[in-house]
Amino acid sequence: MALLAAMQLQGRPPPISSNLNSNSKPAGSDSVSLNASKSGSERKLRKFSSQLNRWNRARTLRSGAKVDRTTNNVSNSTTGPMRPIESSNRSDVSTLDSDVSSSTNGDNETDMEAAKSIYIVSDGTGWTAEHAVNAALGQFDYCLVDRGCPVNTHLYSGIEDGEKLMEIIKQAGREGAMVIYTLADPSMAEAAMRACKLYCIPSLDILGPITDSISSHLGTNPSGVPRGVTHSTLNEDYFKRIEAIEFTIKHDDGALPENLEKADIVLVGVSRTGKTPLSSYLAQKGYKVSNVPIVNGVELPKTLFEIDPRKVFGLMINPVVLQGIREARAKSLGLGSSFKTKYSELGSVKEELELAKRIFAENPTWPVIEVTESAIEETAAVVLRLYDERQSNRAMPRISKSY
Repeated sequence: MALLAAMQLQGRPPPISSNLNSNSKPAGSDSVSLNASKSGSERKLRKFSSQLNRWNRARTLRSGAKVDRTTNNVSNSTTGPMRPIESSNRSDVSTLDSDVSSSTNGDNETDMEAAKSIYIVSDGTGWTAEHAVNAALGQFDYCLVDRGCPVNTHLYSGIEDGEKLMEIIKQAGREGAMVIYTLADPSMAEAAMRACKLYCIPSLDILGPITDSISSHLGTNPSGVPRGVTHSTLNEDYFKRIEAIEFTIKHDDGALPENLEKADIVLVGVSRTGKTPLSSYLAQKGYKVSNVPIVNGVELPKTLFEIDPRKVFGLMINPVVLQGIREARAKSLGLGSSFKTKYSELGSVKEELELAKRIFAENPTWPVIEVTESAIEETAAVVLRLYDERQSNRAMPRISKSY
């Protein structure tokens, strides 16, 4: 057994035949002889993982040895049955190598078989259900990252027909999937619940319980109409979002500072703190956003200090993280890692951030939001919460103005 382990470490193929004895020799070698029996009890060969077994088979084929299919088809309680090799020519070696190299996160076949499916069904866009599912799956990152509990999600939007709904649910039953749905029509939601119960499918109605609670609170019945599907989307909110997006695009990166007064939200920060993507995200929610960059040697526009301070928000980031982002930006422009500029030098980055801190300190009414480890959606949620509080004069006093 010790010799077998040594051969593994040296990259040499181990004996494949499961019927080794004192007179047998592994194929392709005349100098090695193994005794498979020990005094007292017979020692069992160690079980290898599926990926390791594939490497072993590839090495064996390179050496010209014949592969014992009996051994290769041994079932592993963890990874499942092994696939047999149809032929032992050189093309099989390349096939095995490519198969193994594509299995960076374990055995792909096993992952596909073991993956659980979640069907997301909606009579609208499915945005609500999809984001709710993604938020919940975020609680399982520790398991999803290493494929310990692989999950496949399938979105079915615009489902207003009962027959299509039943087809989806039957398919979910065949696949052993979970069904999560947001169906505004009470009859459709009821049909989905009954069908899932009939086929013993785990299911969850996201919209129903919330709608019922709000209906009870308001003392009125819901319309039961899918949002954004049955009714025309060319309403006031639609045109408001279009106007906000157009405004935000025109006022990106400090453009047209004379129009800062017209903006609903003004973002201030050094380059690469996420001002533009954050502005775009807020614009899609109907807010007109301007963003103003802080640059060494460039004065900020006077209008920035003349507008309502309740609409101004500062963005701050860790200098090391910012340096990495700027270096990546330089590489994306084809400048290469050897190209050195003040833009991506750590000393220059720290100077700009110190300048930003001084500007924020001189304007204590501007809340400063830390964006280092925050997604755009998280930062936007903080901005909108503070914006709503400040516009309605409900802001609570804080010892620190950093968020």
